[in-house]
Parts: sequence; structure tokens; C-alpha cells
Amino acid sequence: MATEKKQSGFLSEFKTFIARGNVMDMAVGVIIGGAFGKISTSLVNDVIMPAVSMLTGGVDFNNWKIVLKAAVAGADGAIDPATEVAIRYGAFLATILDFLIIAFAVFCLIKFLNGLHRKKEEAPAAPPAPPEPSAEEKLLTEIRDLLKEQK
Repeated sequence: MATEKKQSGFLSEFKTFIARGNVMDMAVGVIIGGAFGKISTSLVNDVIMPAVSMLTGGVDFNNWKIVLKAAVAGADGAIDPATEVAIRYGAFLATILDFLIIAFAVFCLIKFLNGLHRKKEEAPAAPPAPPEPSAEEKLLTEIRDLLKEQK
């Protein structure tokens, strides 16, 4: 019975944690970040790397590697590429470029958001409206105005 109370308390605490706005915002950020990562990877692999390959004489950038152990032929006589041991520095450079693009995009986004926050802080707050006079003050003002008219 004590275990059931602990579990239900634990579950309700977990539900409270999940329902917080910052956790939901983080979840949305992770989903958007994953989608942006795919866009960035496509930009690197499909746009930038082919251009770099053309500048380097048509070499496929992802195939840049240092072979430590060549691939060996299998039982059927065909070369099995899975047996090759190589340092694939071309793919590593593509990943670094991908990271730099994402980091630059995040930097630009944060810079933009910080600019919005500064504009909010710099905008002068409107002075509060003066409180409306009470019924007594209105009555006294009317009496004063009537006395001025009598003079």
C-alpha cells in the first residue's frame, strides 16, 4: 500500500514536471532541431560538398580516406568493402562543416532573440494613468466651481 502511494505520488510529480511549459518548449526545440539538422546535413552533402569536390578536381569528398587495411576478397572472389579499415577524414570534415552551419544558425537565432529582448527593455513603459477622483473629490470640485461662479 505504501508502494502504491509512492508510485502515484511519483507519477503525479512526473505529470506535473511534463506539463510545465519549459519542458514542452524543450520538446518542441528538440523536434525542430532534428528537422533543422536534416536540412543542414542535406545542405552540406548535396550542395556544399559537391562544389568543394569540383574545386578539388572532381574527387568525391566523402570518399577521402586513409586506408589502413585494404578490403579483402570474400569466399566468392568479390571484394567485401566491409573488411576495409580506413580513416574517413572526408566524412569527418563534412560533419564538422555541418556542425559549423548549425552553430552559425543557432548563433544568428540567439542574436535575433536577444535583439528583441533589448527592444522590449528599451521601450519606455507608459506612465500609469492617474487614479480617477473619488466621488467626494468630484462633489468638492463641483462645489468649488459653483462658488467661483457666484463671485
